[in-house]
Amino acid sequence: MSQNLNEVSAGFERFNRAADNNKAVILTQLKRLLGTGERVLEIGSGSGQHAVFFSDAMPDITWQPSDTEPYFKALRLNLERVSIANLMSPCYLDVSAFNAPGRFNTVYCANVFHIMPADLIEPMFDGVAQALLPGGRFVVYGPFKYGGEYTTPSNAQFNEWLLANGKHQGIRDIERLQEAASAVGMSLVEDIAMPANNQLLLFSL
Repeated sequence: MSQNLNEVSAGFERFNRAADNNKAVILTQLKRLLGTGERVLEIGSGSGQHAVFFSDAMPDITWQPSDTEPYFKALRLNLERVSIANLMSPCYLDVSAFNAPGRFNTVYCANVFHIMPADLIEPMFDGVAQALLPGGRFVVYGPFKYGGEYTTPSNAQFNEWLLANGKHQGIRDIERLQEAASAVGMSLVEDIAMPANNQLLLFSL
């Protein structure tokens, strides 16, 4: 990314430090997974930091950011400040009533499952499956539990913080995501350990 875009992103409304910290390691995985000419739908784009960074770093990929309130207004205003040919204008997308603008090779989300209500996991996978083209993939980044257990004590502490800030939040069990995926014809094909006790999950349709 150009220095100018770095400076612009640093001034984004709702700037997220975690998104800034993890963008480079996620990009390495996305470059491995995505093919030339693919269309990517990002769910929960937040401030738009990932959308700007990834679309600038992968000019042969079309990136469609999306979110709902209370984030959408800031996302739209932030992205009006940049001009990247393969970065689309953000669309409003509520996963409880999934209405994607077309179909995509890949759907991507980072740090979304633990901040949304758990009862939206199944509608999320149903909507993603409908938005994906045949053979498409769902790339998910964030912390997860395995067999009901946290991967590290720090993730257990993070979960306590999440619940204190919203009872609908919490680190999810990977088994529940796998069940939701299986119900719509998707399967978990990769589970990659990432820095800061996160995982990168790849579901395939």
